Amino acid sequence: QVQLVESGGGLVQPGGSLRLSCTASGSIFRIENMGWYRQAPGKERDLVAVIDSDGNLNYADSVKGRFTISRDNAKNTVYLQMNSLKSEDTAIYYCTLRGVVDGSWWEYDYWGQGTQVTVSS
Repeated sequence: QVQLVESGGGLVQPGGSLRLSCTASGSIFRIENMGWYRQAPGKERDLVAVIDSDGNLNYADSVKGRFTISRDNAKNTVYLQMNSLKSEDTAIYYCTLRGVVDGSWWEYDYWGQGTQVTVSS
């Protein structure tokens, strides 16, 4: 019942910036957290950043100091500001939501379709 719509991906030169956004819609009863994962070719899907319902933040070591996650609770939207991008940041970025939908007692993870970020000169 949850749909995650991502935007903001694209091609950027090393050192550049991108801002990703993800808006959740559907019969959401409660959100535990929202965040971003990424998957580069030949690699596993890894955590990039997560923000929980209390505003607590968790970043991958590889992006600390360069990426910032934020949210707009009223819009059920999470953002990822990516600065000082490196070629190794190239990946498909997936928005994720952990929460409870209406009519359920259980938390589930929901995923967006992903948006491509390519960092190349």
